[in-house]
Amino acid sequence: MESLENEEQTVNKGTPRKPGMVNWGTATVIGVFAGMLYGGSKEASASVSKDAEVMLKLGSTPDKREQYRLMRDAMEKRFIRVTRGSIVGGVRLGMFTASFCGLQNLLAEERGVHDVYNVVLAGSATAATFGLILPGSLLWRVRNVMLGSVMGAAICFPLGWLQIKLVEKANEQRSLAASEVRDTTESNGGVSPAN
Repeated sequence: MESLENEEQTVNKGTPRKPGMVNWGTATVIGVFAGMLYGGSKEASASVSKDAEVMLKLGSTPDKREQYRLMRDAMEKRFIRVTRGSIVGGVRLGMFTASFCGLQNLLAEERGVHDVYNVVLAGSATAATFGLILPGSLLWRVRNVMLGSVMGAAICFPLGWLQIKLVEKANEQRSLAASEVRDTTESNGGVSPAN
């Protein structure tokens, strides 16, 4: 019985997360929803021109049943286009976000430090991978990989630097607030100010 209690107490939670590391599950969910919103709105705006064609057909058709059928078909097609755009956009941006954040966390774990180079390497590798899966000939895909690698690094360097600086500032403020609470507790004789 005692060994069972000891087993429950020794739970391995892995290595502690370094400050500033991204929770890739949350980032992926946010990426999926942002992609769905973007894909759906892109397809909705693209279908506006189709609505103009339907209105022209409606004006030239005197039969009310035919007008109703044309309008219903147009709405069904629009719904399917927007839904398909939402799903495709969500999957694309979700996969990109998951691979970027996963690579960023993997690099931080392997290198033992969370710095701007993890963000740059993750951005470069993710953009190169997505450049590889774009359609085209082999030469075109190699070009996309090279361009994706350079563009990913160029875009992610300032973003990674900004992320590191914001994390450092947040950690400074957190440690300052913790020291103020500690000082207040010590000056009150060990009683916290909330009591």
